Amino acid sequence: MVALPDNILMSAEEYLVWEPTQEERYEYWDGEVVMMSGATRNHNRVSGNFFKLLDDALGDVYDGLRLRSSEVYIVDVKVQVEPGQKYFYPDVVVTCDDRDTDLQLVQFPCLIIEVLSPSTEAADRGKKFARYRQSLTLQEYVLVQVDQPGVEVFRRNEQEKWVLSEYNFDEILPLESVDVEIAIADLYRQVQFETETTDEDA
Repeated sequence: MVALPDNILMSAEEYLVWEPTQEERYEYWDGEVVMMSGATRNHNRVSGNFFKLLDDALGDVYDGLRLRSSEVYIVDVKVQVEPGQKYFYPDVVVTCDDRDTDLQLVQFPCLIIEVLSPSTEAADRGKKFARYRQSLTLQEYVLVQVDQPGVEVFRRNEQEKWVLSEYNFDEILPLESVDVEIAIADLYRQVQFETETTDEDA
């Protein structure tokens, strides 16, 4: 999503009461409220495809004899990145933690997905990921391109280091945090990629 600086200042407590009553969505950065704008059709399609594939895969999944409580949310559910300091809106988030009972937000994510755009890519790769990495429950952070097919996954290993893996259009994306495999091609269903215009096309 595209972040528009509005320079609105308030406490975290005020933000959590005020923000759900707004027509637009706002993130919270250390006392500053930042409005989020709409996305492109491709961005919306990729986010929706990812949500549906995960939701279908995680629905009624049993872990041994117990129903696994994995919940997938898209766009309009915020993540508490740092209590009282930072609240972000990822494109897709998954929690499998029974402690996540707050109706407004996710506090214990295991998987976060950001669909990239030119205006947000730097923040998604940089300062947002730096903050997301502080979550003790987050296991995978996924960045999805929309101008051309391509997915990057940062995984937390046993040494608590984040390791990057890259996947192309014809590959399978393994999401270890939720034990799900997704075909990259399925993420781009009905997505129209821009093609460069050549002299012969002109």
